[in-house]
Amino acid sequence: MPDHGATVPGAGSCGETAPNVTVSAVSTAGYLRDPPRHVWTTASAARIRAAHSIYRMSRRQAVSATADHAEERTNPAGRLGFEPGQVVQEIGYDDDVDHDLREGIESIIGAELVDEDYDDVADAVVLWFRDEDGDLTDALVDAIGLLEDGGTIWLLTPKTGRDGYIEPSDINDAAQTAGLSQTKSISVAKDWTGTRLTAPKR
Repeated sequence: MPDHGATVPGAGSCGETAPNVTVSAVSTAGYLRDPPRHVWTTASAARIRAAHSIYRMSRRQAVSATADHAEERTNPAGRLGFEPGQVVQEIGYDDDVDHDLREGIESIIGAELVDEDYDDVADAVVLWFRDEDGDLTDALVDAIGLLEDGGTIWLLTPKTGRDGYIEPSDINDAAQTAGLSQTKSISVAKDWTGTRLTAPKR
């Protein structure tokens, strides 16, 4: 069998002859061979561009979400779901209403709230209502007639312990009688609770 190794003569000491040492050509070649290099391809560049695009998109979404949360913290109306360009009619305005909430709604929709004399349909109604204001069911039925199909009524009532407080069970009964669907109830201001009611589609 042919010998693929290289023989290196050894030098002995004290007149002795050292054995020859065979160095493998494969080992030598492996030692001298350059390490593998990364080959830059069009596919690699495309993958990196795609990754950068996804990263930028996620950053924009994170910034948008942060801005939305900041809006909710600074604007008391931020959680009520109003949108720019909507027509929002206000009913039951009096000296005790929360003006910060009113201004917050107007800031979102980009217009002033229309009053009870507005003679066209609205996208949403804000109804301030106290226990002494009369029959809640009648007030809700009247509000439905002012709305677009499937519009929203935000019923704003005094919180527990405030003058004009209305029991939640009474609100639920009045809403059901008026044919409204109650979706949620949240604190909207220092003295007011908001109940979101959805009008049926006609």
